[in-house]
Amino acid sequence: MNKIKELLKKYKEVIMYLIFGVLSTIVNIGCHFIFTNTIFNPDNPIELTITIILSWIITIIFVYFTNRKYVFESSETNKIKEFTKFTTARITTLVMELLIMYISVTLLHFNDKIMKIVSQFVVIVSNYIFSKLFVFKKEK
Repeated sequence: MNKIKELLKKYKEVIMYLIFGVLSTIVNIGCHFIFTNTIFNPDNPIELTITIILSWIITIIFVYFTNRKYVFESSETNKIKEFTKFTTARITTLVMELLIMYISVTLLHFNDKIMKIVSQFVVIVSNYIFSKLFVFKKEK
């Protein structure tokens, strides 16, 4: 039991990131599915882009607060600076997602829902790296 506690303590940040990463992916994909099944046509490149951006905005708000409090346990007092860095990093991965979706869905005509899931794996890993090294970097 002590060994498990040690492992949990050692890998707490990664475990919490994965938990909230799954939750944020559910929020993002859920928004995408709702938008593409009710309001927007995923076969229209402009509407697909709007869907991705709206899903991203909703998700980014959820992710910032959960990452700040539960994952990286940030003590940064300048929240505006931190949120700006966070948003910049997330915009970078949003562009990555837009490119993946444009190439795979618009140009190659792959299924938008499958490609949305695939793109999320790329985005999740990239977001962790950016958050760890750039946004919530612990001062030594």
